Amino acid sequence: MRKKISIVIPVYNEQDCLMQLWNRFIALVNRIKDYDFEFIFVNDGSKDNSLNILKSLAKDNQNIKVISFSRNFGHDIAITAGADHTSSDAAVFMDADLQDPPELIDEMISKFEEGYEVVYAVRNKRKGESLFKIKSAEFFYTFLNYFSYVKIPSNTSNFRLISKKALDAFKKMSERDRFLRGMISWVGFRQSAVYFDRDPRFAGETKYNLKKMIALAINGIVSFSNAPLRLGSYGACFLLFIAFILFGLYFFKGDIYLILSAIFFVGSIQLLSIGMIGEYIIRIHNESLSRPIYIIDEKINLD
Repeated sequence: MRKKISIVIPVYNEQDCLMQLWNRFIALVNRIKDYDFEFIFVNDGSKDNSLNILKSLAKDNQNIKVISFSRNFGHDIAITAGADHTSSDAAVFMDADLQDPPELIDEMISKFEEGYEVVYAVRNKRKGESLFKIKSAEFFYTFLNYFSYVKIPSNTSNFRLISKKALDAFKKMSERDRFLRGMISWVGFRQSAVYFDRDPRFAGETKYNLKKMIALAINGIVSFSNAPLRLGSYGACFLLFIAFILFGLYFFKGDIYLILSAIFFVGSIQLLSIGMIGEYIIRIHNESLSRPIYIIDEKINLD
């Protein structure tokens, strides 16, 4: 019996990329004859003509499935919805902007056939991205992996192949604040990497501005590290040491500015600790609301 692979693609305002993406998917299907493919596009509240293009494609091809949200719920939530609607032997998560090349799926499938349950794509180069974004991403992964209880491969995105066994484990994870690359690392199993040079966007503008990048980083750190909760304890020990030094300097120099700087420093540590604890409280609050993580407005070619 032929194996089947589902390709899950979140879509948010990608009208200029979709036809080119589909043409490359056609080439993929023609190139890999040993597998059946289905394509699950998840419209994440697009404001442009993306949904109409997807409907037009799905009208002529039953292997194209479309899920359309009632509003924008976010990139990782859109991938989750696509994953929830597949029962294939494996699934591939990838973006619609063609920075994730469909041609790399060939190599992912080869790794899958070797027995790996998860195959993630590592970016050797990130063409078209600013030095700030590249260096901040490097710092984020270094920081996260230093403190995290789960090691997350550096320079990765959500572009990966995941087997049915690993996907079933992933589906059991019900948290609402989702950091997918961390969640899939957490499930374990045999994992391997493939490498590629990431191209600039085919068209349009990135959906990840600085605010969203910071939110993603905070989400990853809070979801997979207890270090922020211990920040207050670490800070208290350090400040106690500083307090003894300043106490001695006060008697010898009487410099009021040293005392003031110490007060401000202590205050900043306290506020930072409170803020990080607040991030955990927000997540506890969100989980207690028991709201669905997404709402579907429309399905096409899906039961």
